[in-house]
Amino acid sequence: MRERRRGFRPAALVSAAVGMALVLSGCAQVDTTSPSTARKEAAQGAPASLGGVDCRKAKCIALTFDAGPSENSPKLLDILKEKKVHATFFLLGKRHIEKYPQLVKRMSDEGHEVASHTWDHKILTDISDDQVRDELRRPNDAIKRITGRKPTLMRPPQGRTDANIHKICKELGLAEVLWSVTAKDYATTDSALITKRVLDQADRDGIILLHDLYAGTVPAVPGIIDALKKRGYTFVTVPQLLAPGRAEPGKVYRP
Repeated sequence: MRERRRGFRPAALVSAAVGMALVLSGCAQVDTTSPSTARKEAAQGAPASLGGVDCRKAKCIALTFDAGPSENSPKLLDILKEKKVHATFFLLGKRHIEKYPQLVKRMSDEGHEVASHTWDHKILTDISDDQVRDELRRPNDAIKRITGRKPTLMRPPQGRTDANIHKICKELGLAEVLWSVTAKDYATTDSALITKRVLDQADRDGIILLHDLYAGTVPAVPGIIDALKKRGYTFVTVPQLLAPGRAEPGKVYRP
């Protein structure tokens, strides 16, 4: 999510790291709904769980990946399959969905939640309403063509959102998903450090943000999964985390 477009050059990562601090402080001002609140607000008669997991009882945590698919995605999907873990993928359109459609299909076929991270990673709060709609519609349309299912979730680049973005997301049938755990894997190739950062921040109902396109991230995933399973966590997709509640278009979800 911190990646800047135009090839994700190292110089851009420096400004992205600065942006992270600004985003995290800015996100605190956004009106968000926690997973536990979503579960409590579920409609009467809603199914008790989704996919056999009831996060009202289980100690759940969601593993999410931004800015793919990438050349590292096949290895990541192999790991998730081996570990029997389902993740949520917030995918970019330009140079990603359009380059690796077979990986998008594989993600969906293997039970992962496929969602949007916009088409070209434009900062939504800095562009016109028509441009926002274009950034959101294009990946949704591409994902639907590949998987047969239109995404219901999106993650705004750099977490930058506001009331106007919420309004447009509601219009397009999208809920926004932020995060509670970040490894800042855009700024390091040290897999051990990425693992430590995730484990230090992990908590029940957490949403972990990682990026499979960075070199240190995928090698860290097996250790993250094994360590959190030992702590009693159950890995779920974002929809499973909210169940029996459902993500409502126009709302922002964050632990």
